[in-house]
Amino acid sequence: MRSTAFTAEAGATLDFRFNYTTSDGAGYADYAWARLLDGSNNAVALLFTARTSDDGNAIPGVAMPAPVATLTPPSVAIIAGDTNWSALGPNADECYDVGCGTTGWVQSTFSIASAGIYRLEFGVTNWDDEDFQSGLAFDAIRLDGNPLPVPEPASWSMMLLGFGAIGFAIRRRRAISGAPRVHRRRRPIPGRASG
Repeated sequence: MRSTAFTAEAGATLDFRFNYTTSDGAGYADYAWARLLDGSNNAVALLFTARTSDDGNAIPGVAMPAPVATLTPPSVAIIAGDTNWSALGPNADECYDVGCGTTGWVQSTFSIASAGIYRLEFGVTNWDDEDFQSGLAFDAIRLDGNPLPVPEPASWSMMLLGFGAIGFAIRRRRAISGAPRVHRRRRPIPGRASG
């Protein structure tokens, strides 16, 4: 998702908070990120990445490029098992593998080097599966202490409509081809009661 365009002076401070949550865990390549884009939507900076490892570290993202923003705290271990977030869909409050959970709120601060027109882009990739999800919440997006405009409601509507259309197309393709739905076998998480 991208913000509306905004103008920044050289040396302006862009800051926001984010919280990454995954019910998949470390065995999958789910990840989240934020990038600063220029007025032509070219990447200026990869602000942060989030992806869990087997030992539970989530930020910076394991096996991902290092962030250029200053993160507070700079390294975050996942809060294991804390996946109670309705945005994760039917698998909210469930864990598939070690490393599932949430980061809690993390502060990101970045100094913009050159004056210009920019956009902020947030993204989450739920890699190659339909069960168990990952999500990203963000809040308090500011430029030099002033709130940035959020995407217009029409952008949100189009995004949700697009997700629905993709889901419909996948289900329809499976129904036509007769392909079975792939379900991953759930494994118990060590130290967590299964139910």
